[in-house]
Amino acid sequence: MGVEENTVVAVTTDTGAAAAGEVTTLAAGTVVYPIAPGYRVNVRRGPGTQYGIVRTLPYGMSVPVYCQKPGERVSGPYGTSNLWDNIANGQFVSDAYVKTGSDGYIAPRCD
Repeated sequence: MGVEENTVVAVTTDTGAAAAGEVTTLAAGTVVYPIAPGYRVNVRRGPGTQYGIVRTLPYGMSVPVYCQKPGERVSGPYGTSNLWDNIANGQFVSDAYVKTGSDGYIAPRCD
């Protein structure tokens, strides 16, 4: 995971309101979860650090979790987990960096 300095930022939703690290439901009914404050997280092609980096999420980002898949165990600000969150087609982030409010599955398992 890409980790840089640890600064706190507010998350801004599509309504312009500061969510400050809270789970948000967008107008379309999509739930988004905040990335740990102060972290820029690498998005990978699969559930592990051996997969290529697709992009890096900026500070203060919130992401949808469409499904989850077990993979490499990673330690982060929200504990140690082998769950990886699918945030877009072919794009995964470690659940240890996403504030889902749970140590287990919060979305269906990915196929």
